[in-house]
Amino acid sequence: MRPCTERSHACIDTAMGPMVLAATPRGLAGAWFAGQRHFPGAAALGRRDDTHPVLQRAARQLREFFSGQRHQFELVLDLHGGTPFQQAVWQALMQIPAGSTCAYRTIARAIGKPAAVRAVGAAVGRNPISVIVPCHRVVGADGALTGYAGGLPRKAQLLALETAGPAHAAAVPAPHRAAESRTIAA
Repeated sequence: MRPCTERSHACIDTAMGPMVLAATPRGLAGAWFAGQRHFPGAAALGRRDDTHPVLQRAARQLREFFSGQRHQFELVLDLHGGTPFQQAVWQALMQIPAGSTCAYRTIARAIGKPAAVRAVGAAVGRNPISVIVPCHRVVGADGALTGYAGGLPRKAQLLALETAGPAHAAAVPAPHRAAESRTIAA
C-alpha cells in the first residue's frame, strides 16, 4: 500500500486484539491486527477518519463476526494493491465458506496454476484484508495449521470461532498481548 492522501484509516478493538482498517475511494483496502506481519506502516494509511462510512461499516461487521452474529461480510473491497496473481488468490480465498478450510494446493488448482503452491502461500501471506478475505481458512496439505501473518494462535481462534462460536474461540489460548501492543503511530 503506497502513501496516498485519498486513503483513510481507523483503529478498532476486537475480541482478538486491536485492528487497523484502511479505505480508499474504491472500498476497504486493509484490515490488519496490531503487530501483524506485512503491515504497510502508518505512512501508507492516509489520514485517520473514524467517521469514514466504509471504515464504520467494516468495523461494525467485524464486531458482529467476532461476536458470532455474522458469517459473511458485505463490503466493497479494494484489492488493487496486489499483483494480478495475488488478486486471483485473494478472490479464491473469498470462495472458501465460513467454517471450512482449504489447502494451498487447492487454491493453486482453483486459479489454474497447479504448480504454484509456494507462490499461492506467499500471496495468502500478503493478503491485506485479514479476516474479511479469509486467509485464516487455508491450511497445509495434511490439514495442519500453517503460517498466518496475524500469528498461529489467532488463526486457531478464528477457525474455532467459525466452527464452534465465540465461547469456544475464547477457550483457545489468546495471542501474546505483548506482540499486539506494537500499534501504529497514527
